[in-house]
Amino acid sequence: MAERRPVLLRAATRLTSDRAEAEDLLQAALAKTYLAWDRIEDRSSVDGYVRRAMVNTQISWWRRRKLDVYPTDRLPDRPVEDHADRSEMHDALGRALDRLPERQRLAVMLRYYEDMSEREVAEVLGVSVGTVKSTVSRAMARLRELY
Repeated sequence: MAERRPVLLRAATRLTSDRAEAEDLLQAALAKTYLAWDRIEDRSSVDGYVRRAMVNTQISWWRRRKLDVYPTDRLPDRPVEDHADRSEMHDALGRALDRLPERQRLAVMLRYYEDMSEREVAEVLGVSVGTVKSTVSRAMARLRELY
């Protein structure tokens, strides 16, 4: 788990949008995984088990939260941060990735979103490391052309 921590922490951050809360979420999911360790038969699927535990834990936490926002006639004292730029960038990146062929999109997603090494991507896709390198290179060139 130590080597998969950065990838799992990124996934937790996507679920929570807060680094500190993501660390808590990952820690809780790892604790649940530890408690269920004897019941996990397929050790190669531990990553998926931890991710599922994170999702379930986040949903559970979300349901338990009290309503923190109360309607009022007064405006807040400080402005609320606008995340529109980040959202627009996320949407543009998603549209660009959708325009890539499936194999290139998979290679880029595994390499950069899942932070897998070229060797790991090659194993998942069932191709050589050289094929992964050339596929990712062509995909990145295509993304640069698009945007």
